[in-house]
Order: sequence, then C-alpha cells, then structure tokens
Amino acid sequence: MLPTELLMFRVKAGIVEPRRLNPTPGHLTLVAALCGAFEAHVNDKRAQLEEDLRALEAGRSDYRVVRGLAHLLAQDHAVFETGGTVEPGTVRETVFSLAQGQPPSRARSARILEDASTRLGLGSAEEALDLLYADLPDQQRLVSFEAPDPVPLLQRFELAQAQGVLYRAYSLIITAHRNEPARYKQLLRYTKLFGLMVTVEGDADTGFTLTMDGPTSLFGSTTRYGLALAKFLPALLHVTRWDLTAAVKPRKDLAWVDPSDEEWSFQLTSEDGYVSHYKEPQEHDSALESGFAERFEKLGTPWTLEREVDLVPVPGGVIIPDFRLVHPDGRSVLVEIVGYWRPEYLRKKFELLRRSGRTDVIVAVSERLNLEKAGVKTTDFGERVVFFKGVLNPKVVLELAERMAANS
Repeated sequence: MLPTELLMFRVKAGIVEPRRLNPTPGHLTLVAALCGAFEAHVNDKRAQLEEDLRALEAGRSDYRVVRGLAHLLAQDHAVFETGGTVEPGTVRETVFSLAQGQPPSRARSARILEDASTRLGLGSAEEALDLLYADLPDQQRLVSFEAPDPVPLLQRFELAQAQGVLYRAYSLIITAHRNEPARYKQLLRYTKLFGLMVTVEGDADTGFTLTMDGPTSLFGSTTRYGLALAKFLPALLHVTRWDLTAAVKPRKDLAWVDPSDEEWSFQLTSEDGYVSHYKEPQEHDSALESGFAERFEKLGTPWTLEREVDLVPVPGGVIIPDFRLVHPDGRSVLVEIVGYWRPEYLRKKFELLRRSGRTDVIVAVSERLNLEKAGVKTTDFGERVVFFKGVLNPKVVLELAERMAANS
C-alpha cells in the first residue's frame, strides 16, 4: 500500500486512470539504484538510508515514483529493528531521572550519560546516547534486505496505485463471470476477511454481480473501510474473468481537479494486466475434498464433477457449494461437504443452507461431528443428507444425485 501523497493518477472525462509503470530501461535502472542504496545501508540507521534516497530523487520530475518504489522496498523487502541490549524507554527514564533538577550544560550532560551507562550496564556514554531515541523510526537500523526482481516490483507499484484509488470509493460493483475452480470461494473469503459488506446476485451461467458499499456511503470518509476495499483488490485479480466499476469521491485538495466534479468513476477488468501478490488459492480446501474428487474420477460415469462454480445468494450471506455434478443431458446437483469444524461454523453453515431454500444441494456430513451439541438439526434436508465415516464415497453421492435429478 502507498500513502495518499504518493498516489499518481489523471482524470479524463470523469474516469480515474492510475499511473502505470512499464519496465523501461530507465525504470529498471532506477530499481537497481534503489536496491543498491538499501543494500549499502544494511546495519545503518534509517536516517542514513533516507539521506541517500533523497539524493537519488534530487532533480527528478518523477520523484514520487522514486519515493513510491522506496516505500514498497521498505515495507515488503526490508526489516528495521531497534538496536541495543536495553530498551530506549528504560534509557530515557534513567537519563531523565538523573538530569532532574540539574541545570543543563554540556559537562553535566556528559556526566549524566556516563552515570546512566554505568547503571544500565552499557559500555559507554556514547552507547547510552545512541540508545536514547533508538526506537524512533529514523533511528531504527536496517538489519536485513532482500532485493526483489525489478519487474515484480514495478507491477507491485502499479497495483498499489490502483489500490490507492479505492481509498475514496463509496460504491463498488464487480461482475465475476464463470471462472476457474476455487476462485469464487477465495473472493468471498477475502470480503469476509476485510469486513466488506457484499450483496451477491446472478448465477454461474450469466455471471455473478457483487455490490459493495464503500467508506463514504457507510461512514462518511472512513479511511479504514477504503483501506479494506484496497486490500481486497489483489484477491480479485485471481478471478479469471471480471470487471469492476467504482464510484469515487473526487479529491478537492488538488489544484487541477475541476471543483464541479461530484463523482469520478474507476474501471478495471481482468484484461488490464495488473498482477496480484497474494498467494493463489489451492484447488481443494482439504484432503477430504481432494480425496472425494480423486475417487470420483475413477467411477467412469457420464456425470462430471465441477469444483466451486456456483455462488448461492442467501439473505445475510452466500453459499459456495464445494462441487457441482453435471450430466450431459443438462441435469445438475450441488454438493456441500461438511467435515470437522467449530460449532459456530456448523450452526451458520446449516442455517444458510436452510434459508437458501435450494432443494438441489446434497449435504454430506461427517459422522464425527457432534451436530446435537452444536444445536444443528438435519431434518429440514430430508433425504438430501449423506452421512459418512472417514471418507466420502462418491458412489453414494452419485446415486442420490440420480434420484434427486430424476425428481426435479
């Protein structure tokens, strides 16, 4: 993430366009110079590093590019720590206690630092002086640095610029079309992780529309919610086909902004070339699900097993069934596997399944679960519940799918 003062964008006909940063020879040279500065100052104070960084940006019209790349290097690739064997707060307390009531002078200051050094078991007055404010950011030391490859760093810079636009978003609409396995579930997990309020509509064939309220509509200019929207963007990049439209509150603090602008639009698609730094989702969430998929492949059935391709909108939430069984004649059944989990999770899971009103969902439940203790009843699901021990037998699930599809 980048601070607001390092964001670069332009507005054309009400459309916000964040700064892009192609891997030109000039930009690659700049990255190499920045990494060289960090490497040269390992074990030095941050203030010394920042002095060299200021020298690199001197006279450059793109100084914010230099600062932005340096910010990302410090944030993601460098480790700064407070040095010394004694906490700076303890050093300050000792020094200030010794100095209390004494008029300031250079000689007295030297004696106080000597006394503090002795009391704290330090090697010298110079060490005490060095530790006095060692916890301030510019006094922390760079203890390690791992230089990234230049191209991913430039990509990270571009994404950070796009994320920064969302700081001021107050309406976010995403259309996620039919996608690769596991992408939908990761998308919804990140909305929950970052505390985003989302409404989901649509289906797997026509695409799902996710509508999110942004910071302005909910809490005025609440930076915290805008930051959550920005953190969500890298997760969206793992979805293979999507488009995004955000309504953004204009920045009136910029001299070049038209004061009559009431709203800007920020638009992205999966074709825009942004690259996520978040880890890609695994194909299966658990050994239980992957084992079921492997055993199903050996059945030799005309039914096919698709992984997490449906979002089922439910008042107050969304269900993403683990699998969909599809027959060549068009019949289909959803499969939700409920393995071992916490009682709170079980209650919410079954409540969402019940409220969905869907009668085409097979619910496979491990017999290891203490549903009674969790306050969960399966009677609402009738014959659509399959209990299993250890592993889930795909033949049993397929037989039930045949019966359900025949009755639908």
